[in-house]
Amino acid sequence: MTLQFALSPEHPDTIASPCVVVGLYQGGKLTPAAARLDAASGGAISRVTASGDATGKAGTSTVLFGLAGIASPRVLLVGLGDAAKCDVATFQRAAGEAGRALKAMPIASAHTTLTEAEIPGHDLAWKLRALALATDAQAYRYRATFKPKSEAEPAQLATLSLAAADDATARTALTQARAIAEGVRFARELGNLPPNICNPAHVAAQAQRIAQQHAGVDVEVLEREDMAKLGMGALLGVAQGSANAPKLIVLQWRGGGDARPYALVGKGITFDSGGISLKPGAGMEEMKFDMCGAAGVLGAFLAAVELKLPLNLVCVVPAVENMPGGNSYRPSDILTSMSGLTIEVLNTDAEGRLILCDALTYVQKFDPQVIIDAATLTGACVVALGKHASGLMTRDDELAAQLLAAGERTHDRAWRLPLWDDYQSQLETGFADLANIGGKYGGAITAGCFLSRFTNGRRWAHLDIAGTAWIDGRKGSATGRPVPLLVQYLLDRCG
Repeated sequence: MTLQFALSPEHPDTIASPCVVVGLYQGGKLTPAAARLDAASGGAISRVTASGDATGKAGTSTVLFGLAGIASPRVLLVGLGDAAKCDVATFQRAAGEAGRALKAMPIASAHTTLTEAEIPGHDLAWKLRALALATDAQAYRYRATFKPKSEAEPAQLATLSLAAADDATARTALTQARAIAEGVRFARELGNLPPNICNPAHVAAQAQRIAQQHAGVDVEVLEREDMAKLGMGALLGVAQGSANAPKLIVLQWRGGGDARPYALVGKGITFDSGGISLKPGAGMEEMKFDMCGAAGVLGAFLAAVELKLPLNLVCVVPAVENMPGGNSYRPSDILTSMSGLTIEVLNTDAEGRLILCDALTYVQKFDPQVIIDAATLTGACVVALGKHASGLMTRDDELAAQLLAAGERTHDRAWRLPLWDDYQSQLETGFADLANIGGKYGGAITAGCFLSRFTNGRRWAHLDIAGTAWIDGRKGSATGRPVPLLVQYLLDRCG
């Protein structure tokens, strides 16, 4: 369940909350709320900072219990770093640390005053939304757990009140935060499910559930036979080795009258074994996350519908499982895409671009004004950018600037990579119109170049989220990116 948010102008020393969160700068400088608590408690916070038990270093936190003169039984001091250098990154780090600390407490609600922090160029509405989203991200717990439940589970954070006057601007900020948080949680839950449950049919069922629960949403699910009639040979080639039938999922939201829609396309490989070009066994379990592009665009679609954005939106998800088998497609196979272009398969593990190329051709039937695809497409993008930034590729400078700005505003950042024609020659082959891989160098870029062949001059951008869609490791989890970036982009289009 998404964390609930509320606004409260009540003083931090009198509010009846299980925990009050206040900021602390390095050097012992207190935020106004911390100073008020310090005065009410007879200098308790000053004594803690003087002793060095709370330093104010960015990303640190200290819990104080039972302070005299304070209504709340807990005070959480969160470090904001150097007051003169408190920027977006520092604030996001502090917000995340506060959320992590609150999640560890056996409490159902808390109150934060971190809205007081001064962030150059960012107003109260931005801080409210950033705090709400960071706390919700930290409070997330995987619901579909397959572990036995303990008899007595501790309370879980369910409500966060934020220090601000209850006015229209603040309410709008929290309304947006709730919708984005719901979209992020949807994407994370879908991404975290095991692949024996989250197969193409399950992804389709979740899309149908969105349509059932929201008026004004239409859904269509194309089956293998439908895709064969449309000539989607690339998508069906990837799917033919799996016992799980592929689905092409189409959601539409009509909130913008007769305007041309915005289009989101997401890679939905529900498990990627690599096919005949089998992946190494170590780490293959993480390939359940190869559908996080699909989860992300579905989450963004859900948030846009929750906000009732006054625009038209179409979301297309090719959902496929890539498995080795007696009927699997092979290296050196030639596939004919829906566009008519033929593709030589040099590696069956470069499958995401094969399902996306047919989806990109299909979505053009809606005459979209912009197409954005999101995909966990290449390990090369992770090598280039690590786990912090998604790779952005487009030939449209204006669209690039809009998406980068949306990423900066939500701290769901992307970095633009070139999409120059110089790279296109790496896709040449003597046996088809193009190959599905471009060789050793520039793998993220040549994957983008491959997709560009199927966009027919449309306004189009590609987000490679292979590094940002999930956190590695045995206890790793889907992140829900790029839901915040995409929703902010759509919000900006609404003025």
